[in-house]
Amino acid sequence: MTGPPVGVVTIEGPSRPNADEATADAVARADGRPWLVSPREQDISAVLSRAGALVFPDGPELAPEDVGTSPELRFQVGLMRSALDVDMPVYAIGRGFQVLNIAQGGSIAEMRDGHLPIVEESEPGEEQSNFHRIYISPGSKLAAVVGSGGLVRVNSRHRYGIREAQKAGRLMASAYCLDDGVIEALESPGHRWVIGVQFRPELRLEIPPHFDRLMRSLVERAKERLHATNSP
Repeated sequence: MTGPPVGVVTIEGPSRPNADEATADAVARADGRPWLVSPREQDISAVLSRAGALVFPDGPELAPEDVGTSPELRFQVGLMRSALDVDMPVYAIGRGFQVLNIAQGGSIAEMRDGHLPIVEESEPGEEQSNFHRIYISPGSKLAAVVGSGGLVRVNSRHRYGIREAQKAGRLMASAYCLDDGVIEALESPGHRWVIGVQFRPELRLEIPPHFDRLMRSLVERAKERLHATNSP
């Protein structure tokens, strides 16, 4: 692969079924070169100098009590903040979406009235999604990248999430679940390309195909960043 290196920020221990692999495959399909970054790579400056962009994929679900206690979460939050400090393109998915909000000063809460993961008619080791409709705000970066705002059906596998009370003040909500008002996408007005989604676009059979444009756009931004960095 000759595309720009894109760091896929993993964590140790059990994860969502195939989350890291599916995300790395999505990077490769978008002509990027996936590189798995684990918490054992504690030299954050080396990570930032090598990668053209970062993806924070889904993983073990965060709970409010994890904030401030998990070493892996501290690594992810530290890497996220350092990436934002240098305006690196960042794409945050599922758990990564929640890490983005925490890194910018927000929090998470239990979503008691919806978004509960279910398991039914699935193969061993796999996980079945819920589905619900979300509203993407026209004029947002998310709408510009995927090609439209308005209503769309997405998947849902999370028990904890973000409402306005938990949202970081430096982030803008760009999509909401119609059923309960839970925030489904965040972006940073102060950065060139920082987008987070609570749903999982890398699960291609569960999501409309135009969401592939998110990863393609990220890889393009990675190319631009590396070209600018390497130019005399």
